Amino acid sequence: MADRTAPNCHLRLEWVYGYRGHQCRNNLYYTAAKEIVYFVAGVGVVYNTREHKQKFYLGHNDDIISLALHPERVLVATGQVGKEPYICVWDSYTVQTVSILKDVHTHGIACLAFDLEGQCLVSVGLDSKNTICVWDWRRGKVLAAAPGHTDRIFDISWDLYQPSKLVSCGVKHIKFWSLCGNALTPKRGVFGKTGDLQTILCLACAKDEVTYSGALNGDIYVWKGINLMRTVQGAHGSGIFSMNACEEGFATGGRDGCVRLWDLNFKPITVIDLRETDQGYKGLSVRSVCWRGDHILVGTQDSEIFEVVVHDRNKPFLIMQGHCEGELWALAVHPTKPLAMTGSDDRSVRIWSLVDHALIARCNMEEPIRCAAVSTDGIHLALGMKDGSFTVLRVRDMTEVVHIKDRKEAIHELKYSPDGAHLAVGSNDNSVDIYGVVQRYKKVGECIGSSSFITHMDWSTDSKYLQTNDGSGRRLFYRMPSGKEVTNREELKLVQWASWTCVLGPEVNGIWPKYSDINDINSVDANFSNQVLVTADDYGLVKLLRYPCIKKGAKFKKYLGHSAHITNARWSHDYQWVITIGGADHSVFQWKFVPERKSKEALHIVPQETLADSNSEESDSDQSDVPEMDSEIEQETQLTYRRQVYKEDLPQLKEQSKEKHRALAMKKRERAPGSGVKLHFIHGYRGYDCRSNLFYTQTGEIVYHVAAVGVVYNRQQNTQRFYMGHNDDILCLAIHPLKDFVATGQVGRDSSIHIWDTETLKPMSVLRGFHQLGVCALDFSADGKRLASVGLDDNHTIVLWDWRKGEKLSAMRGSKDKIFVVKINPYLPDKLITAGVKHMKFWHKAGGGLIGRKGNMGKTETMMCAVYGWSEEMVFSGTCTGDICIWRDMFLMKTVKAHDGPVFSMHALEKGFVTGGKDGIVALWDDTFERCLKTYAIKRAVLAPGSKGLLLEDNPSIRAISLGHGHILVGTKNGEILEVDKSGPITLLVQGHMEGEVWGLATHPHLPLCATVSDDKTLRIWDLSPSHCMLAVRKLRKGGRCCCFSPDGKALAVGLNDGSFLIVNADTLEDLVSFHHRKDIISDIRFSPGAGKYLAVASGDTFVDIYNVMSSKRVGVCKGCLNYITHLDWDKRGKLLQVNTGAKEQFFFEAPRGKRQTIPATEVEKIDWSTWTCVLGTSVEGVWPVISEVTEVTSACLSNDRKVLATGDDLGYVKLFRYPVKGKYAKFKRYVAHSTHVTNVRWTHDDSLLVTVGGGDTCLMIWAHEPEGRREIRQCDSEESDIESEDDGGYDSDVTRENEINYTIKALSTNMRPMTGVKPHLQLKEPSVDERY
Repeated sequence: MADRTAPNCHLRLEWVYGYRGHQCRNNLYYTAAKEIVYFVAGVGVVYNTREHKQKFYLGHNDDIISLALHPERVLVATGQVGKEPYICVWDSYTVQTVSILKDVHTHGIACLAFDLEGQCLVSVGLDSKNTICVWDWRRGKVLAAAPGHTDRIFDISWDLYQPSKLVSCGVKHIKFWSLCGNALTPKRGVFGKTGDLQTILCLACAKDEVTYSGALNGDIYVWKGINLMRTVQGAHGSGIFSMNACEEGFATGGRDGCVRLWDLNFKPITVIDLRETDQGYKGLSVRSVCWRGDHILVGTQDSEIFEVVVHDRNKPFLIMQGHCEGELWALAVHPTKPLAMTGSDDRSVRIWSLVDHALIARCNMEEPIRCAAVSTDGIHLALGMKDGSFTVLRVRDMTEVVHIKDRKEAIHELKYSPDGAHLAVGSNDNSVDIYGVVQRYKKVGECIGSSSFITHMDWSTDSKYLQTNDGSGRRLFYRMPSGKEVTNREELKLVQWASWTCVLGPEVNGIWPKYSDINDINSVDANFSNQVLVTADDYGLVKLLRYPCIKKGAKFKKYLGHSAHITNARWSHDYQWVITIGGADHSVFQWKFVPERKSKEALHIVPQETLADSNSEESDSDQSDVPEMDSEIEQETQLTYRRQVYKEDLPQLKEQSKEKHRALAMKKRERAPGSGVKLHFIHGYRGYDCRSNLFYTQTGEIVYHVAAVGVVYNRQQNTQRFYMGHNDDILCLAIHPLKDFVATGQVGRDSSIHIWDTETLKPMSVLRGFHQLGVCALDFSADGKRLASVGLDDNHTIVLWDWRKGEKLSAMRGSKDKIFVVKINPYLPDKLITAGVKHMKFWHKAGGGLIGRKGNMGKTETMMCAVYGWSEEMVFSGTCTGDICIWRDMFLMKTVKAHDGPVFSMHALEKGFVTGGKDGIVALWDDTFERCLKTYAIKRAVLAPGSKGLLLEDNPSIRAISLGHGHILVGTKNGEILEVDKSGPITLLVQGHMEGEVWGLATHPHLPLCATVSDDKTLRIWDLSPSHCMLAVRKLRKGGRCCCFSPDGKALAVGLNDGSFLIVNADTLEDLVSFHHRKDIISDIRFSPGAGKYLAVASGDTFVDIYNVMSSKRVGVCKGCLNYITHLDWDKRGKLLQVNTGAKEQFFFEAPRGKRQTIPATEVEKIDWSTWTCVLGTSVEGVWPVISEVTEVTSACLSNDRKVLATGDDLGYVKLFRYPVKGKYAKFKRYVAHSTHVTNVRWTHDDSLLVTVGGGDTCLMIWAHEPEGRREIRQCDSEESDIESEDDGGYDSDVTRENEINYTIKALSTNMRPMTGVKPHLQLKEPSVDERY
């Protein structure tokens, strides 16, 4: 079995040949260290001419097209193209990012310029409005933005003599801008009679409001203010592309190949005509000039850089060359020397020395070149042309040996045989021709098996076979030199291939992703001796894989640099280097190969930062090489929290439905009920997929979340208060350092984060607009001013906020895999860490972006929790295998075994740490994790007598842990919240169901009790009186979906998911009887009223079985339903059953035999029903909303006084209607607390409480019923539906919670909170662990 890991060796970019001259101007400068800075493809290059060395900036992920130098000449700003282009400001000395500016421009960034102080940067976008934007680049903030012009802008510059003035120029215009406050206002330059209105290509500002500009016709236009003052005619023969101002004056460069120097008053000093010099040529065009002292840098259209010394200006030095514009496809390496040959659509063939990093020969051909090959003796160079011909040259003097044209279509691939006797030439005519080298290239054979163009070829080592790949993805074999196709694959078994450059075949299966049929890999080359493979693809990625890689989706290391497609990649003859060439960027990259041995020694090199994944990252194609994932984490990483319908979609859906229901709206609709409910208590805590979401507040209350509710629990009084500002699942919670505010993040299409006060339960700030799908992690900074959040989008975007202002400070894509935790450095709020699936990253803020570096460890483990330690560089993280990793900066110092199974939560104390794991143990540690001071096992035996409930099992998985008030607060995966006293006893405070949907709910016929049954395979009895606790629990074989008390309250029937049901003693929960007659889920179960003689059991098999409880026999079956059964109700006499099905059908059956009855609607209303939990029928038709195609009403329950009908639906709303609900779209009162679907609602026997369960949110919620007249008005308790106008198609109470936003504004206009007391850093420290125990 081949190794499935990525190879241990790696590539390091060593040299880039070329310079981007085409379509770019003013992109070549001297830095303060006299190095030259420019760009090629997606790489910023800093070239030291004295030492002949290059450094590379790899922070971009697409073509760079603009560059500006900071006035101090160390920092460089570069702008790129792309869908979401960004600007990087980087240090030319260290080539590290200083700031990232993003989220404003689209398409690309055409021009950049720093102001005189270097504080501001101006950028021009390539969008249709050519937006101009001024940045405070250090903070990454936009100071001003304005549409630039309707046509392209070519240059922009700050007026260096008047602050906050700018000039821009472009197609047929020049504009003078002034920046005032955050407004950029333009005035157009007036050409008047002095000169023609024409395109201005470049400009430079001088003092006294004078601006010099270069025009398309070669004139220089001189402006005073906004008026054209004079022109310098014929300064250049044609367009002036570049103008550079320095202390001595101005330099201009134009299409005519001349560079002119002018003094400060624009009097000519000298002219340098590069066409006339030794290295010059006809048609040379200057795109960029830079004049510093006695040196002038010149960049040309054809990718050359010249350096001119002023006093010896007839002898310019050619210091950099590359291919000109046009696709670059041909690449060959010399068989014995460190040379590479390239040929391009610019019709030139060039030979590069890989040791000297220089061009050593160049020859121009008649036709564009598409492929190249060097004979095995290194004497001949064959070139395949676009017109179907090929030419053979002598390498030593580039003279022609032969030129042959046998084909009409382009030659895409040619190769010499290993014995040097033959040349195979593959064309787009679907054939390969074989030529004899010694017979002066006479054609000796042809291979014609392909039905598509030939893309790749390889010879066998004995030169007897040739394999080809073609455009249709077929791999064929031929005998050489005749060209006969080999059909019997047996004879190929022992063939060894001299080279492997084919993209098809078992040896290279792994280069393709697992499930795709794409053909975006252009080139492959195998290094047999080191067993690695290099590939080049359409996305500009160079990848290293192990060779052979048999299984699809092999792991790799990837390298960015080329912007668009890479056309070819080859190893040098001695495998020291990899050469890659870019199609559109026509650049040649030379990568140094660092084999495995050396990698180890090179560890002390500073890791290249990963910005937009610029350095190599391991691929994540499969997890074959990671240890088995813990089942809990596995489950959690698979949760996506996607919704079919988000609450944000409702107004829109309602709009769409409105038209249909216009007519009905005119009718009088049933008014909402007078009484209402108020949320009173919730049994539940979200522990199954969230961690570290449980804290003590300032006042000693406990704050946590469940469903869509933030809960503040008072443990002395056993009461709860609620923050109801969210409208969908809350997934994370963080507490402010002063412990009075809490931040919570929710699921949503555009999900929001609320920061709210735990005393007043009012929102202080709502942050939205940045995270899609949901927010999964939050953290406050130590000063409480900043908040970091992580989204659930595919890139797990990280955002840093100034939460009070609601302002986004920085954002960056976090990781492809799930991130579980984000933490801001308490000492340096510009730094943060994120930890998650195979992920540990250390970030620092850079302007509007964040730069992340991977933690330096051998194999990245999955991290479940992380905290900062006692100094700014110490970080401690808990892994999925039970270790604690101790980091200094980003280096792993050591690991300590802390728990069996994952460490889910940890908390840093004044001295020391506390950790909790899947093993159900809480451990206290000293401050270096040397010593475990104490452990507490969560067990039933140590449960204190005052507990509000029962522990479901010993050692439950611990998901949250926090300290305060002399106790340790623990949250478990089973939905329990416990308080551990330091002396050992444990008090259970709150509990709910575990993960799994809760559907079954029944209230006791005469006591304040209810029973619930859930997919978590437990049946539970809850006390609804003020003691609010779980009285009994029983584990079941299978999950259950329904339950019901007998009329005397002594027995409890439970329907299970496997088609069986039980009847148990309601006090002890011990079995009385059980049956298993059905295969499908039991969906509802009901005792008949009165004596409870019969039990009706409805199943997903479309039947209702009727049992005699006394004799324990089945006495009847109700048949005839076409769909699964959802609801059941008995009439008062116990003689008639009402049934609802999933297809929205309503049926009636006679008990106990189960004969189907047809009853007209008018009669149904007259029947006296014992309970009403059905959702169909005329008496409840008003409960269905306008958008009932999207959402189901899942449950209903009529109060015992027959006045109020409560319903629950798929969107998580609990609604109250006045009964009977006749006529469509009745008005209602609506309450949001459950997050997804409300699966069941029930009134207690005396109507004093309404009990509801939410499916996926696992909650049991208890609502106090407040009859008419007795209710105080409370904000945001419900949304009355009467307030909207009548014509709203009825479903009018869908006003989302937007009304709440006005608190934010109130909060901002007054002081946030009275500031009294001592600041945190001056307070006395809380006692350490050692002092406490």
